[in-house]
Amino acid sequence: MSARSKARKRALDALYEADIRSIPAAGVLAATSARRADEGQAALNAYVAEIVEGVLAHQAYIDELLGSYSMGWTLDRMPAVDRAILRIGAYELLWRDDVPDAVAISEAINLAQELSTDESASFVNGLLGRLLELKPRLSIEAEPPVSPSPH
Repeated sequence: MSARSKARKRALDALYEADIRSIPAAGVLAATSARRADEGQAALNAYVAEIVEGVLAHQAYIDELLGSYSMGWTLDRMPAVDRAILRIGAYELLWRDDVPDAVAISEAINLAQELSTDESASFVNGLLGRLLELKPRLSIEAEPPVSPSPH
């Protein structure tokens, strides 16, 4: 598994935990980093924080897109793990020029296959594929600089 794939998984863990516990994802990330330091483990890959901070910076718009194009599924009806996977995939697809579109979608599908329901991978593929089709017409502002979240 590549370093970026591992980073996506760790970012998913933080976003999922924050969603389930209704706490700020930045706090989950900070607690994870502190625990790893206390246990003498290597620091988290910087890409983990970039993903979490990027999702948080764009979450309102990401959620609006996911809700609008998920064909009969509200965000609340989606399994929490699927929401987190889709948020990461949408963030990478729409704001990370250093991540090829096919990679963003493929990585999201792989996470869904590994961690969610049998139907989730198809759902993730379809929804992110739809966002890819719409990407040229979406209003996407430039990526903001990654900075610590006030959460």
